[in-house]
Amino acid sequence: MLKKLKEATLEANLELVRRGLVLYTFGNASGISREDGLVVIKPSGVDYDALRPEHMVVTDLTGRVVEGALNPSSDLKTHLALYKAFTNIGAVVHTHSEHATAWAQAGREIPALGTTHADYFHGPVPCTRELTDDEINGDYVLNTGKAIIERFAGIDPLAVPAALVAGHAPFAWGRDPHDAAHNAVVLEAVAKMAFMTVLLNSQCGVSEALLDRHYFRKHGAKATYGQNTVI
Repeated sequence: MLKKLKEATLEANLELVRRGLVLYTFGNASGISREDGLVVIKPSGVDYDALRPEHMVVTDLTGRVVEGALNPSSDLKTHLALYKAFTNIGAVVHTHSEHATAWAQAGREIPALGTTHADYFHGPVPCTRELTDDEINGDYVLNTGKAIIERFAGIDPLAVPAALVAGHAPFAWGRDPHDAAHNAVVLEAVAKMAFMTVLLNSQCGVSEALLDRHYFRKHGAKATYGQNTVI
């Protein structure tokens, strides 16, 4: 079942390791088949070196396991909440990458400070509010997803494909597992640059014109970045 999506989701998980975004069993990636209403996600607590496509867990959008002998990631409910709310995304990635997590732990959004940021994020990367004690002691993982969704009111999730969960860590997403992992890697790079930039000049920022120019050259209706044919 969903062989290609399992392979793509495994590859996204392994990309997080290759790029240094996860330690040990931290983090997870998932992908969704909108046609089937099914999600493929990394199993909980399994070492990345041991992961194979057949280890990926398939669930429906209620979280019921429909294929796989292992338990799904403990963050499953957050992923499912995002899929239900952001209907144009095809994959979700969660890491505890160092610099993005530092911004999350500080409860601060990552400001748009330059063109590297603008190439991928059309504005600051938002940080959620802190969860209440009741939310933490209740359905914590689901409430994490709800906090992200709440923070994205009025924000296009594909224009800003990542969020920081206050006191926790980042989530990123994309049109497919490769895209989501790519955005998570870029998020960490942008978080590191922003940290150093703010240390050097806390009053800096990128103009709206420059933000728009760089974002829309890659993502707009008349994008000019890249090639029209595959090389």
